[in-house]
Amino acid sequence: MNTRVVVDPITRIEGHLRIEAERSDEGQITSAYSSGTMVRGIETILMGRDPRDAWAFAQRICGVCTLVHGIASVRAVENALGYKIPANAQLIRNLMIAAQYVHDHVMHFYHLHALDWVDVVSALNADPKATSELAQSISSYAKSSPGYFADTQKKLKNFVEGGQLGIFANGYWGHPEYRLPAEANLMAVAHYLEALQWQRDVVQIHTIFGGKNPHPNFLVGGAPSPISNDPVTATGGAASTAVNIVTLGQVRDIIKRMMTFVDQCYIPDTLAVASFYKDWFSRGEGLGNFMTYGDFPAAGLDDPASWMIPSGVILNRDLSTVHPIDLNDPSQVQEFVSHSWYDYSTGNSSGLHPYEGETEFAYDGPEPPYEHLDTNKAYSWLKSPRWKGHAMEVGPLARVLMLYASGHEQTRELATYALTKLDAPLEAMFSTLGRTAARTLETKIIGDQMQVWLDNLMANIKAGDLAVHNAEQWDPSTWPKECRGVGFTEAPRGGLAHWIVIRDGKIANYQAVVPSTWNAGPRDPSGQPGAYEAALMDNHQLHDAAQPLEIQRTIHSFDPCIACAVHVSDPDGKELMEVKIN
Repeated sequence: MNTRVVVDPITRIEGHLRIEAERSDEGQITSAYSSGTMVRGIETILMGRDPRDAWAFAQRICGVCTLVHGIASVRAVENALGYKIPANAQLIRNLMIAAQYVHDHVMHFYHLHALDWVDVVSALNADPKATSELAQSISSYAKSSPGYFADTQKKLKNFVEGGQLGIFANGYWGHPEYRLPAEANLMAVAHYLEALQWQRDVVQIHTIFGGKNPHPNFLVGGAPSPISNDPVTATGGAASTAVNIVTLGQVRDIIKRMMTFVDQCYIPDTLAVASFYKDWFSRGEGLGNFMTYGDFPAAGLDDPASWMIPSGVILNRDLSTVHPIDLNDPSQVQEFVSHSWYDYSTGNSSGLHPYEGETEFAYDGPEPPYEHLDTNKAYSWLKSPRWKGHAMEVGPLARVLMLYASGHEQTRELATYALTKLDAPLEAMFSTLGRTAARTLETKIIGDQMQVWLDNLMANIKAGDLAVHNAEQWDPSTWPKECRGVGFTEAPRGGLAHWIVIRDGKIANYQAVVPSTWNAGPRDPSGQPGAYEAALMDNHQLHDAAQPLEIQRTIHSFDPCIACAVHVSDPDGKELMEVKIN
């Protein structure tokens, strides 16, 4: 007799997600259902607007993934109009995207995911001296003295004695599936708090190149930040508002401090935590299909051979064969709504390519409060994207596997090092913990590359190349009557693409298919589960249905962003809200 376990909401994510799972009498998850329970409208707001302004609206799809939506949007317009961008603009974009990766992944590990493995309350019983010895045995990080960990323990004790755990409230503390010794828990809590301070440094890269964070500025045709070779004086002047030798020096220092934390805390902590949960290397994969769009071009997006992250599809774990992907091909990428609260004018049994995409509200679900979803019908605000009919996983694991399959030397070295330390085979990567480890590995890979991009940018400037924008492309009178394009990026959570149709100089259609749509989407007309659903059905045993820690671990390993994944409008296309700026 199966019972339904409901986790609503899934906490420590962006947006609103409900998971329902069928649990057998033996505790095994036999089926799972992922439901995006929040609605918002962005794509329809863009209809009829100047495509060069789209990025500013598209960034508001999410309050976390602001930069990557801006990048995808300007690239979509540039692709549609045939715009090229200068080499300096490409390097600046690479640096901004990479900074988002490092920031996002470290924040995810410590503040969203680590608490699935770390028992915060247990840290109260740790010996600070023993914690110091543990920390120094795995890393050379400067903040590893007994006094440092004693101070951290005192802060935590004050939370508890104050009658609340503050930022650590509402966890499943004491759950039998927590396995770290008290000293490892205290070390992780200390680095959790340290990462809160660390992140303030990292986001400055976005403010230097994009003016602010979140929602940094972008520009179709290049980068918004002019470059100046003029000396910066104490009184300021024009040079002080541009990228210059001073601000580039700041970027260099930030990258160095940023990667010190990655090398000396994030990587050792990941390995330390994983060593106590090796059985999680054999559960939580699910689909076995992985997809990347590719990113970080050295010579432009029209030269895929120059991309640091290659594009392609891996099917059924077969790393020997990488299938090519064409985002413009309507037979390859389609979105289905058979189990979503939408209606297609062509009927809900067939999929639509995003150029022809529709977002029509058709809610027929239960009114809250309700006990269970009717999973035989529509049960999510997310659509179900498919590649040639296959459900796909996107994200860090897909990228690391693609880099590994393509023979990327650093990826292979790091993967071999980590797997050897953990005494695990390559197949261990196909798992919940493998997904978490892949995120750490790619943080190192991409973070190290940032210094190369910065060196190239500074070399261009030294040689007299200050161009960051192709202004001659900014004339709408030269645009075709109708054109379409796709802008893509490898966002921290996976492949992100925006499709745009431009007609008579205005946006005629706009569709965003985001990483969490690929991963968190519901079943399609063939009954294929999405990546979340399939992963939860892969060797999951619930010890306590009232405290479903195992569900949290696997769902968090994807780093859900449901705000990105849901888009809806009034069924009659009516304006729902008007915002006036005086």
